[in-house]
Amino acid sequence: MPGTEPAVLHYRLLRWYAAHRRDLPWRAPDRSPWGVLVSEVMLQQTPVARVEPVWRRWMQLWPTASALAQAAPGEAVREWGRLGYPRRALRLHAAATAIHDEHDGQVPVDEVMLRTLPGVGDYTAAAVTAFAFGRRATVVDTNVRRVHARAVSGIALPSPSLTRAELDLAGRLLPADDAEAATWSVAVMELGALVCTARAPRCADCPVADLCAWRRAGSPAYDGPVRRGQAWAGTDRQCRGTLLQVLRDADAPVHGARLRASWPLDPAAPDQEAAHLQRDRCLDALVAEGLVEPLPEDLFRLPGTG
Repeated sequence: MPGTEPAVLHYRLLRWYAAHRRDLPWRAPDRSPWGVLVSEVMLQQTPVARVEPVWRRWMQLWPTASALAQAAPGEAVREWGRLGYPRRALRLHAAATAIHDEHDGQVPVDEVMLRTLPGVGDYTAAAVTAFAFGRRATVVDTNVRRVHARAVSGIALPSPSLTRAELDLAGRLLPADDAEAATWSVAVMELGALVCTARAPRCADCPVADLCAWRRAGSPAYDGPVRRGQAWAGTDRQCRGTLLQVLRDADAPVHGARLRASWPLDPAAPDQEAAHLQRDRCLDALVAEGLVEPLPEDLFRLPGTG
């Protein structure tokens, strides 16, 4: 797309977004900055369809950061359900506590101040700045990186890790106006999620297809490092999830024997010794990470819960 004026891209994509944007609750006019922060943490590595019902439940239980701060951290883990990467629940609880204690219960408006909250990195701080407060910020997620890689850089997929060059490109493409910049950022994300997808891009539906450097180059195949999907069955991730689910489903501390009986899933599977070692290792890790709290008499619970 060399030579294409950013204003042309802005016009095309913003017009497309106005017609095709999804009606998501964290984009509603009455959404709160806290609701936006929760959504951004939940959406990391997790599809919208899985996030939306959990987000709605959280907003019912804890409509403000102060409400979550006053709950036990284990309740956040419980209501996280099966979104995956449950440490995010603890980080949100820690961020809520900091917002309650240090910011009078209000999510900070300043991007630099947002980055001081526990678990809030550069991306989340920029996203909240843009989407909660309508301010100009460079928001770069996986979808944005893919759209920029194809449309501007002419390659099928970005590198596995975010580069300085990608951040600089995103900054150059960002409109100068605060409100337009915020809408542009979410519009690029939406294009990557709905049209410029990783495996099957729908180029016929793309508002900038005729300007796309990747298409002009003949849509060359990705030739970077091999990308492997994450396994699930039999992994530590599945084992950890199984152990946590036992605790989520309980309304009182759980005896270690009951936890140990939950893994392996198939008691008749071969190599039971390895499965038992895996289970014990995963339980120890959950305790070390603060996701599970050990009690006397071989009892376990979600942290701080009854």
